[in-house]
Formats: sequence, structure tokens, C-alpha cells
Amino acid sequence: MNSETIERLIDSALKARENSYAPYSGFRVGAALLGESGRVYTGVNVENSSYPAGICAEQAAICKAVSEGEHRFKAIVIAGGEESAGAESLKQFCYPCGICRQVLSEHCNDDFKVIAAKSVTEYQCHDLSSLLPFSFRL
Repeated sequence: MNSETIERLIDSALKARENSYAPYSGFRVGAALLGESGRVYTGVNVENSSYPAGICAEQAAICKAVSEGEHRFKAIVIAGGEESAGAESLKQFCYPCGICRQVLSEHCNDDFKVIAAKSVTEYQCHDLSSLLPFSFRL
């Protein structure tokens, strides 16, 4: 994946993050999922006062893509943290939680790229298999 594509995905995740609904934790997350078609699907975390009822940004992006007919994916960028919604960079890298790793595993190949981003110039890229070795699959 070229640097232009990565920057476009990071920018999309950072912009999506502005729409996050995180009144309880203050931890806002945006995700940008790249489908094999080249289309980008964004998602945000949406919290709920019944805490377990919330949804992560990665799950929101997967659900959006699948509901629109996309089933094959190349990469996802996750940008999250406690900075203000409009921050151009974040203090920390945000990786998918365990449930999100399993959801990604259901829909993506082992070489699927997971990119944790603080900004368009500061990010880390991993294969899904390195973040979830020995994933559960039927």
C-alpha cells in the first residue's frame, strides 16, 4: 500500500473521529476501512449509558461496509484518544480491542493491514495475524 493511500485513510479516520459519541469515557475513536473496491468506509465509537451496549469504530466501519455490499478488505486505520475532537494529532496509538480483532478476523485475511495512527505522519502498520495470532475461525 502506498503512502498516499495510507495518508488518505488516516485523514478519513481523523475526520470521522470528530463524529464520535463518547460522553462517558471521553475516548474518541475514528476508523477508516479500505475495501478491495477502493471505497473507504468510516466508523466511530458510539457509547451508551449501558456501557456494554456501545460499539467500537472498527465494528461500525465493518457493519457499514457489509451493509453496503462490500465483503473484501485491504486495510483499516484506527485513530483514537482523549485529545479534543478536532486534534490534528493524538498522544497515543489506538489499537483494536480483542472483540474488534476477532470481528476483523471474520472479514479479513491474515495479511490485512491494521494501521494505528496519531497523525498523517506518525503511524504504525501491522498485519492482522500479528495482532491476533491463532484467531478463532470455523
